[in-house]
Amino acid sequence: MNWSPKEPDVLELSRFFKACNPTKTLAFEDEVDRQYYIDFAPVRGSDLIRELQRTINLSGSDPTCQLFTGHIGCGKSTELLRLKADLEAQKYHTVYFESSQDLDLADIDVTDILLAIARRVSASLEAIGIRLRVNYFTALFQDIADLVQTPIDIDVEADLSVGIGKITAKTRESPKLRDQIRQYLEPRTSSILEVVNRDLFGRAKQELQKKQQKDLVVIVDNLDRVDSSLTPSGKTQPVYLFIDRGEQLKRLNCHVVYTIPMVLVFSNYMNPLINRFGTDPRVLPMVPVKLSDGRDCDMGIALLRQMVLARAFPAENPIKRLESVTQIFDQADTLDRLCRISGGHVRNLLVLLHRCILQENPPISRTCLERIITQRRNELRLAITEDEWQLLLQVAQQKRDVRGEEEYQLLLRSMFVFEYRYESKLWFDVNPILMEP
Repeated sequence: MNWSPKEPDVLELSRFFKACNPTKTLAFEDEVDRQYYIDFAPVRGSDLIRELQRTINLSGSDPTCQLFTGHIGCGKSTELLRLKADLEAQKYHTVYFESSQDLDLADIDVTDILLAIARRVSASLEAIGIRLRVNYFTALFQDIADLVQTPIDIDVEADLSVGIGKITAKTRESPKLRDQIRQYLEPRTSSILEVVNRDLFGRAKQELQKKQQKDLVVIVDNLDRVDSSLTPSGKTQPVYLFIDRGEQLKRLNCHVVYTIPMVLVFSNYMNPLINRFGTDPRVLPMVPVKLSDGRDCDMGIALLRQMVLARAFPAENPIKRLESVTQIFDQADTLDRLCRISGGHVRNLLVLLHRCILQENPPISRTCLERIITQRRNELRLAITEDEWQLLLQVAQQKRDVRGEEEYQLLLRSMFVFEYRYESKLWFDVNPILMEP
């Protein structure tokens, strides 16, 4: 029999375009999505997801509360879904949800978070045949319905997740109703927490053990997007939730991971945050394309190349992918230019690539890429004031962050400045697209 070498994959444009969607979060339960995943831990200072996982594993049945943050679009959700998949493979019942789907992040309170967690956990348990009756909530929901004098159709025989869902839906519909319900729930927060821990999580753990599950883990994503507006107390929402009320958030009778606003890490509240939760927030940095001394970070660029190529040829090995680069770009240097100008910000890279594909079919030309870079640069520069340019020049020269909550909001939240961690070093640099002539 004659054997011939395997022909390289041919680029499927439609699938490649969808895979490069910058709003897409990789779903690890999907076999194809797993092929797109690139592990950037070797150039991010440490394997943060492994640390989160080990904390849970080594703590056994003792509940843990961990904090996770990072720049918008740097891949937090993808990493947390990887954590979910890894924990499920180890027989943990893991509930992951995006809080933005349940809560109004512009106006949020602790009871909103606790009820959202209770609803998501209940729904997850119900999906595997564990249905728990919690009489406290049945009575609570009826009291709320009477209080607001608004029909809330809650069947006493309905699943707990359904009842909580109807209450939270009402709070999202009307700010007036939301305030009424919160005023009623606020003095009952401790009781709600106690019931959730004892009658929901405590009983859930017993039922999960019967199904050979180790423990319960809850991952609450997107709380890093909580709006920084002022609360009635005069403090910002992030400070109110995670500093003033952090003690209640950490008291859940399960393993929990919260994403938190990165502004807390760059403010005077960092030490109070650590004291409140008893742990350092783990910060997911950018993928370095340059080192602090200006030299190329070869490993970072190599991994970003693979991130792009894996979306084009997911079934190929890394070497074969590199051999097929001219199916996507006119030359390898064009891909490297894309990686460098992204600053190692994963979503930024995909935004630029997505725009290129919209303008022309692969192989993408250097001319097309440069045109897209210029457009993006001009868009970002329109938002920068003269004072901010001075701050950016300071960061570019010193490679150090600009401390203070206000400066953080101006620079990091606007993605004008990125944070990097590599080989035990930490530094900051300006988004390279802003430095283009």
